[in-house]
Amino acid sequence: MIARVSADFETPELAELAIGKVRGKVGSIYSSGLMYNRRSDEAVKLAGGCIYTVIPTAVTTHNYITAVMESPASADLVPEPSRSRKAHIYVICDKSDVPAVRAVFNSLGGLSVTSPE
Repeated sequence: MIARVSADFETPELAELAIGKVRGKVGSIYSSGLMYNRRSDEAVKLAGGCIYTVIPTAVTTHNYITAVMESPASADLVPEPSRSRKAHIYVICDKSDVPAVRAVFNSLGGLSVTSPE
């Protein structure tokens, strides 16, 4: 008989680590999956970056000389709900291995670990 165990993690990196540990420790893994907000990666990439704005010096001139404004980028450019790095994972395994999978998820900081009893 097979069962599905799922959990939430604070970051996708922790979730990937948990899936890797489960695959290494438990032999009867049939399937696994990771779901997270991919837009949150944009906020991480913006940290420490710069935003460049090209401004024309005069609209009526024909020389096309422009000015460039530089300003520091911030993760605040991405709205708050989109910055969430929370990840949801699931593992489908034999029912006899559910306690081992739950133990790995809990040891790595899994939140809301659910499985059939």
